[in-house]
Amino acid sequence: MEYLVGFAVVTVLVGVPAIVLWRVLRGRRELGTSPAERATFETLHTASLAGPPLRPGLTEEGAQKASRHLRTLLGSSALAITDGERLLVYDGAGEHHARQAFEHAGATLKDGRIQVLAIECELLECPIRNAVVVPLSTDDRVVGALAAYGPHASAGLVKAAQEVAGWVDSQLELAELDRSRTLLMEAEVRALRAQISPHFIYNSLTTIASFVRTDPERARELLLEFADFTRYSFRRHGEFTTLAEELRSIDRYLILERARFGDQLQVTLRIAPEVLPVAVPFLCLQPLVENAVRHGLESKNGVGRITIVAEDAGAECRIGVEDDGLGMEPDRLRRILAGEVAPAGGVGLANVDERLRQVYGDEYGLVVETGPGAGTKVNIRLPKYHPGVSAR
Repeated sequence: MEYLVGFAVVTVLVGVPAIVLWRVLRGRRELGTSPAERATFETLHTASLAGPPLRPGLTEEGAQKASRHLRTLLGSSALAITDGERLLVYDGAGEHHARQAFEHAGATLKDGRIQVLAIECELLECPIRNAVVVPLSTDDRVVGALAAYGPHASAGLVKAAQEVAGWVDSQLELAELDRSRTLLMEAEVRALRAQISPHFIYNSLTTIASFVRTDPERARELLLEFADFTRYSFRRHGEFTTLAEELRSIDRYLILERARFGDQLQVTLRIAPEVLPVAVPFLCLQPLVENAVRHGLESKNGVGRITIVAEDAGAECRIGVEDDGLGMEPDRLRRILAGEVAPAGGVGLANVDERLRQVYGDEYGLVVETGPGAGTKVNIRLPKYHPGVSAR
């Protein structure tokens, strides 16, 4: 509902208590009446604008986008940012000083010293007469410099430059953590590939060889499926793929395993079309299916059944991989997921669980239902959309 108050239209949200709206509106009025609060808000807002461009690290593009906001925080006439090799940006008055900016940062880049420099300029109208140069560091290593230029090098400007540089350092540290996480995830994918390949390759090639003389056409078809599976698993790939691509690879894997087990392996798939485009971590499902085959069915007498379900659940996609195999003791499963024991194939479960938690948070780890002789069901919840997650 909308009400006309003075000359402003105020929308009242149905179901939201009036006291809540009144507190929000009162908070906004109070924020606007206190100079100290307004200054705090503006400073925090400016810092929030400068942060995202620096998250990829100390790059030319990021420095250029962040420089105006950083200069506002400093209140300086101009600002320069360098990395260890070149000037990344000069922003503000006195652009003719930009060509000396990297030289001004030289001593700071060399030994991490804070410098206060006198700047000579023949232009009377130029406000650039002094510079405060402070180091930018990550892991106690100087990776760049920030220089604040102005008519005076006051103690306040020196302190402000140090504080802003410290804040930039924290953004660069976060960028390093992001890169480390990416490298870790890539290493975990490589570990999965190394784990999957020896067992699967040996069994697949043995199965294909068994058909070479008795059914050459079948051997040829299986060899093509094997080639497609390995091409998907070992190609250079992004961190994420689509559920459709992951399921297509699983289908190839199961074709090869059914050729090996024959009628003893029965597979049921129930996939909702709505979730096929959802982005998922690369190789997050195939290890679960392989574990179901290897540890749920290989040692079981008679027919073994695997069911793979992918359902649309509003903002989430829910996936289940279930087998009616041997199962395991819940305590043993707990130790596998905790990394306390690493039996053959257990690394796959722990690896997938850790990757899901890294990407989406702890609430999105694997949920496993199992017991001796009761089979195993692995449940996954994935948000359909998540910041930084896209198939490519």
